[in-house]
Amino acid sequence: MTEVLADIHKVLHAVLFSISGTPVTAFTLALTLGIVGASFWISTLVQHAVVRFLRIRSVEDEGSLGVAKRLTHYVVLALGLGVAFQTLGINLTALFAAGAFVAVAAGFAMQNITQNLVAGIILLVERTIKPGDILSVEGDMVRVVQMNTRATVAKTLDDEDIIIPNSTLVQTSVTNYTLRDTLFRLRVVVGVTYDSDMALVRRELEACAERLSWRNKKKKPVILMTSFGSSSVDWEVSVWIDEPWQRNSYRSKLHEAIWWALKEAKVVIAFPQVDVHLDMPVTDAFRRFHAPHES
Repeated sequence: MTEVLADIHKVLHAVLFSISGTPVTAFTLALTLGIVGASFWISTLVQHAVVRFLRIRSVEDEGSLGVAKRLTHYVVLALGLGVAFQTLGINLTALFAAGAFVAVAAGFAMQNITQNLVAGIILLVERTIKPGDILSVEGDMVRVVQMNTRATVAKTLDDEDIIIPNSTLVQTSVTNYTLRDTLFRLRVVVGVTYDSDMALVRRELEACAERLSWRNKKKKPVILMTSFGSSSVDWEVSVWIDEPWQRNSYRSKLHEAIWWALKEAKVVIAFPQVDVHLDMPVTDAFRRFHAPHES
């Protein structure tokens, strides 16, 4: 039995080859393979732990969870491979130097992709933008549908799917209408004629806004006289709603309510018009032109 164990020990520790002066035996090779296999197993456990942690923090989006799992897998696998290479005697310093050179070259070649990947990680960590949020991106209102490592999929008010690079969400100003609450200020401008009773106009607009059943009752409507236009005195009516995504529908309802309120109060809503005043020489010329025809 002792001789068998001695033979096994001899076989396991027999030098197969050398790497940078470090002898590699069958035992070393088996240990390296075991470390790599264990890395995959540990990666699976850590991924499950990360997912549980994120779910506790109310992260339920499958896209975000998938990104977190992939990043965790890559980190654990990189650490495992580092330990395995060190066991084989591979100089990690030289490997890291070569890897850094490759990373810099790849970064220049895939600059936009790298920016989007880094931006995706930032969005995942900060959680300032989440699936279901309503954003204003480059002047368009969109609802976030899915967040991936490179880009975010969103839906517009026209029910169109658009793909937004993650770097756009990180590097530009983005309005998140649902970051802390869903309150949205709805503004409508209406112009009345100059001979209107402005005190009456204010009372009617205030009463009209107060009567709206769908507005947020915690915020009082705001009525402002905004400008003296070329054909009208302009007023702005502001109310708050709890559904930013339905702003067009509520704006239409507010327009209708203002129309009927002013119509019942016999206040004329102004429309563009131009008054033409002719100088005396022009008037005389017209009169002389028509005189022979009249005679």
